[in-house]
Amino acid sequence: MAELQFYGASALTLDGKGRLAVPTRHRDVLVATGDARLTLTKHPDGALILFPRSAWEAFSASVVRLPMGASDWKRIFLGHAMELEIDGSSRILIAPELRTFAGLNRDVLLLGMGRHFEIWDAQRYGEREAAALKSPMPDAIRDFVV
Repeated sequence: MAELQFYGASALTLDGKGRLAVPTRHRDVLVATGDARLTLTKHPDGALILFPRSAWEAFSASVVRLPMGASDWKRIFLGHAMELEIDGSSRILIAPELRTFAGLNRDVLLLGMGRHFEIWDAQRYGEREAAALKSPMPDAIRDFVV
């Protein structure tokens, strides 16, 4: 079976209980492939990373193999990881401590990033993207972009 790939941005609203509706286009793929069990953890840029189970297994295995000098990063990725399932209303529940870390209140952005998703506070992401667009494009990307 081909590796799952997710792309695109979805502007979403976090409800008062911290639940986020998974867009149909992503949910249907996850459920059809049996990858509806998800893992959520901290992203070093102040967002959250949401992994389908198969992608999480590969990522976490790599993190576990990091040397002792990377113990703080192991704690960030593995120590804050939470397993989730998509509920009957197509939502996931984001724990309060992860919502606080990422500054998630109401308006969020779900970004498909290939094998995983990023969940951002919409305003925080907008500011970050605006800053990136104002800065010079890195050579590696400039040479890559058509």
